[in-house]
Amino acid sequence: MLPEEYREAREISLRIAREVDPPRFYADKGVEVEASRLALESHPMARMALSLVEERGERLGHGVSHVVKVAVDAGALVLIESAPSLDEERRERYLLLAHLAGLLHDIRREERDHARRGAEEARRILLGFDLEAGEREAVAQAIRNHEAFRPEEPLEDPDLQVLSDALYDADKFRWGPDNFTETLWSMVGPTGIPMEALLRHFRTGMEGIMRVAGTFRTPTGRVYGPDFIARGLEIGERLFRELAHMYGLEE
Repeated sequence: MLPEEYREAREISLRIAREVDPPRFYADKGVEVEASRLALESHPMARMALSLVEERGERLGHGVSHVVKVAVDAGALVLIESAPSLDEERRERYLLLAHLAGLLHDIRREERDHARRGAEEARRILLGFDLEAGEREAVAQAIRNHEAFRPEEPLEDPDLQVLSDALYDADKFRWGPDNFTETLWSMVGPTGIPMEALLRHFRTGMEGIMRVAGTFRTPTGRVYGPDFIARGLEIGERLFRELAHMYGLEE
């Protein structure tokens, strides 16, 4: 459970977020997002992966809500970016792989070098899934590539590169509004850091968020990703000013 001062701050962030327009991606690409969501909820292997991560609970770091959002948006990006010549069966398979990558990408989030360690664990987990060896490896390689500001390694199967790029972009979409309504509190809540100390480093953290705006990998991510970041930074700036006033830390 979050300390009282963080619960209050999160409520403020949620209120500010409701006052900011949502990212354009969800209006412009709502059909693909909804198709991805429905597929995730209905596919047995996606449900199996979701049950597995739900068992991990707090050890996921950013929580179950985070990985579900990443999975849904990664699936939507795969639907958008898949070649028009791709047959329906293969498109659905790519969608499933995007969901599995999204659901499992933070499976070792509590550890150092979590992307590499998560890829290793995903390989082991997916041995119990009805997937081809190349599909399992593509999911693992996508997970390995999802961390920001780290070198990206091309997938062994170029046809599945979209899976890696979509996972990265969907995860970095969360650096927008979600960063200030969910991620921040899941990270600092258990640490016991006083609010004043958090606020002293708040703008430094926002500078790191700005940097991710230029790193999106899919064509769709490059169009909509910076919008996610801009709306998140608007929430963050307003949140900082309000909390700084509350704690007597105005500049």
